[in-house]
Amino acid sequence: MKVWELDAPGLAHLRCVRRPIPRPGPGEVLVKVGAVSLNYRDRLVIDGGLLSGPLPHPFVPASDMAGVIVETGSPARRFSVGQRVMGNFWTQWLDGAPPPEMLQHGLSLGGPLPGVLAEYVVLPEDVAVATPPSLSDLQASTLPVAALTAWFALVEVGQLAPGQTVLVQGTGGVSLFGMQFAQRLGARVIVTSRSDSKLALAERLGAWASINTRQHPAWGARAMELSGGQGVDHVLELLGGGNLAQSVEALAVGGHILQIGFLEDPDLHMPAVPLMLRRATLKGVSVGHRRAFEAMNVFIERERLQPVIDSVHSFAGLPAALAALQQGPFGKVVMQVAEH
Repeated sequence: MKVWELDAPGLAHLRCVRRPIPRPGPGEVLVKVGAVSLNYRDRLVIDGGLLSGPLPHPFVPASDMAGVIVETGSPARRFSVGQRVMGNFWTQWLDGAPPPEMLQHGLSLGGPLPGVLAEYVVLPEDVAVATPPSLSDLQASTLPVAALTAWFALVEVGQLAPGQTVLVQGTGGVSLFGMQFAQRLGARVIVTSRSDSKLALAERLGAWASINTRQHPAWGARAMELSGGQGVDHVLELLGGGNLAQSVEALAVGGHILQIGFLEDPDLHMPAVPLMLRRATLKGVSVGHRRAFEAMNVFIERERLQPVIDSVHSFAGLPAALAALQQGPFGKVVMQVAEH
């Protein structure tokens, strides 16, 4: 099979090589990969700037894939040959609180565990999640990190209720999934971006309002104005750094900041008093567990939700896909690996 490997940190060390197709052991499944989607995290792992410890080399990057099971180890309990599946990012987190080993060792696909940029991948059965029947592999590959992060933040953590207001930052995969979920759950959504063209696309997808943060650098006040002085109930915080102060400024009393990303700065800077006066919460979110993934998939299937894909690249086109990711896509960057 073909596989992308990294033998040292940095894009220059990525190589597409041939390796034997692996075989599944007891309790494992062999998946023929149909599609892989890329996350900003994948670029950080490749560059060597995310994980605290060294990666094993050679290392296969990327965490999100969808495909079909072509072989099972004995005994097979949850899946059989021919079923379409995705991989769950946090391999140990099935439900409830994260297990201690996950927090201590970061047991996630694509770093430090081997990733999915290969034509075939072996997964433990417990890590596999059934693909929504209405989605293609290209669409389903976008779900494991981006969709589940947005779902977990709004539904599991934020307990989003109809009639509330959600603000999402930017127009990447997490933000657009957050917008789509919130709309279908009866909330209104404000989208922020520095691009008028991307804001126009978001409004065509159903955003209730938008804010160009180039024109409104103090965008928290603009969000407060748009919400009639009430503030927003949930903020999907993707930027980190000093941007957090604007998220606090935008909040309603009792609102939630759901800290997801750090595109600007991994350190957070904000005034304490406004957060205290609003009796607001700041909560970290890092993807989610398998039970939430499966619940989200039921919702996606019922609502016939369609993931937003910015561009599709061939398996050989990884460098171009990573370049598209770096440019700030509208939705997800996806790689076609195989046709099923």
